[in-house]
Amino acid sequence: MSLLWLRFALGCYFVGLVYAFVALTRTSDLFSRIALHAATIGMVFHFVSLAELFLSGQIVWASVHNSESLLAFLSMAFFMVIYAIYKTTSPGVVVFPVVFFLTFVAALDEQPVLLTQFVSHKGWLIAHIMLIFTGYAALLVSFGASLLYLLQERRLKAKKSTSLIAFLPALEVIDQIGYRSLLLGFPFMTLGLITGSVVAITAPSIGRVDFLDPKILLSVLMWAVYMVMVFTRWNSGWRGRRAAFLATFAFVAALAAWAANYFSAMHRFGT
Repeated sequence: MSLLWLRFALGCYFVGLVYAFVALTRTSDLFSRIALHAATIGMVFHFVSLAELFLSGQIVWASVHNSESLLAFLSMAFFMVIYAIYKTTSPGVVVFPVVFFLTFVAALDEQPVLLTQFVSHKGWLIAHIMLIFTGYAALLVSFGASLLYLLQERRLKAKKSTSLIAFLPALEVIDQIGYRSLLLGFPFMTLGLITGSVVAITAPSIGRVDFLDPKILLSVLMWAVYMVMVFTRWNSGWRGRRAAFLATFAFVAALAAWAANYFSAMHRFGT
């Protein structure tokens, strides 16, 4: 049943996907509201799907299937928080396609699980996944805001009066969305890495933790870039183009850290 609810959510998210492509060519307040309502309904179905998995009592949170589903849900939830604050669906141009893709992959047949012996650390493992994925969701919204900032700035400088200009909010608003996403997500990312470290260090089957493992190196790199972004925004006043490029680099580092799950020795997805 959880897979059925997830596929219902996928159908709702498809409306958001269409909206993301349409918004690049024309502005429609009606379509924006429809996409927003569809995404909200999709989140309800999605939550039911995740709740059924959680109540099943199975150790399934470390599978690719459920990890991608959870990440999609948290990304959509974070987008809704941003919408509640700024009343703009513009970050959905980036968030909606990513959420649809993650949900689509998760709605397929079962996929590989995480090859680690953390069954005795179920609570810590769930906390690690929830916290780190919330950080990923914040980073996705920040990345989306960065792309929109660069696009809006380029078109404004070129003095191109297009429908996309009307669709996007002011540069200051886009910049604030990216900044606040960082501030909200950084504590979750930090706590997620800490809980993951606790699990890795205390798991009897792991033994000595290899700090040269690709997953560990790339995760630390991702966190370091994240920290630099927050520090430069908070202390040095970095804004605009430089902050947008740094957020893009952090998102690429996050993708690399996720990809490391397929070739890491201690934190690896396999059959």
